[in-house]
Amino acid sequence: MLFMVIERFKNHDAKSIYQRAREQGRMMPEGLTYRGSWVETNFDRCFQLMETDDAALLEQWAAHWRDLVVFEFVRVFTSEQAAEAAKRL
Repeated sequence: MLFMVIERFKNHDAKSIYQRAREQGRMMPEGLTYRGSWVETNFDRCFQLMETDDAALLEQWAAHWRDLVVFEFVRVFTSEQAAEAAKRL
């Protein structure tokens, strides 16, 4: 399953987030795969695409960052998958 992770940086504190990432890495549990990310130019939000078969792993990962980030998890699929699903509607 694919998830768009929307991260809102608390207090616009991107510096602390990037520092922790440099020092400790992403701290993702096994079974959670990072696919890519995009950051707003004002550092308000980050959009990460993650993949996992166990959505509970997202919460495990987020626990390492909740002091700095507010998370929203949105299950998504590719446009190709959406086109196939739309045929069945």
